[in-house]
Amino acid sequence: MNNHTLVKEFILMGFPGGPDMRMFLLGLFSLLYAFTLMGNGVILGLISLEARLHTPMYFFLSHLALVDISYACNTVPQMLANLLDPVKPISYAGCITQTSLFLTFALTECLLLVVMSYDRYVAICHPLRYSVIMSWRVCITLLLASWVLGFLLALAQLILLLPLPFCGPQKINHFFCEILAILKLACADTHINEILVLAVAASLLVGPLSLIVISYMQIIWAVLHIQSREGRQKAFSTCSSHLCVVGLFYGTAIIMYVGPKHGNHKEQQKYLLLFHSLFNPMLNPLIYSLRNNEVKGALRRVLGKDRPS
Repeated sequence: MNNHTLVKEFILMGFPGGPDMRMFLLGLFSLLYAFTLMGNGVILGLISLEARLHTPMYFFLSHLALVDISYACNTVPQMLANLLDPVKPISYAGCITQTSLFLTFALTECLLLVVMSYDRYVAICHPLRYSVIMSWRVCITLLLASWVLGFLLALAQLILLLPLPFCGPQKINHFFCEILAILKLACADTHINEILVLAVAASLLVGPLSLIVISYMQIIWAVLHIQSREGRQKAFSTCSSHLCVVGLFYGTAIIMYVGPKHGNHKEQQKYLLLFHSLFNPMLNPLIYSLRNNEVKGALRRVLGKDRPS
């Protein structure tokens, strides 16, 4: 190892294709990126401006939108720059920073979705005690726990990644500095690192998803015992948006880490992570705005279309 020059920058290989394909992808991804920032920005603006949305449910939703914006801002600008100039390198420090931020946001969103499912469970199964159980102190504690735990789990992987030497090659077969792609370039044994990555991924897929499933089983049981049809519809409408977001997030994650590995698995994982880091953040505000009457009502009021004459 001492006879090799340590790598100080990497080249992201991105997506295969000629100049025409790169220009097409540049335009497409730029448009999706703009929609992602605009959609989540609208959600954040509505929740901050509309007093009726100052509830625990929308408090957590605002932080989900913040995580989605952070997701996109962490990976997409570098991906767009790489489409413009495929041989432009990214520094070692920049690559490690991108990796740690992506892990932090991914783990935090995973935990935040569990907190949001717990909020819906309390709202439907214990409506009379909701304001007591989900006090603002509890909400802030749950939110901080999600961010801190996500950061600490990402930090544990970063601590094991930093001592590794990189002496070539310097080409990362990905559109951003994904941790498993980086580990393949290390000039040392990365067995422990890979085990930790997969262990964290598996534990945060099985554990939180199991809690979400248990919560919604009890929610469905409680909703089915509601006498009025309007009450059942209202209860289901408050949960359907969250269920769609959970399905998108965990669905892509399960396919990446647990699904069958046919064909070129590395290329499949690359496109799944693209969906995870760009399409998911763009779709989340659309799901909540199209399927949530309170959000649509707040948007009409803010735009002045719901004011009495």
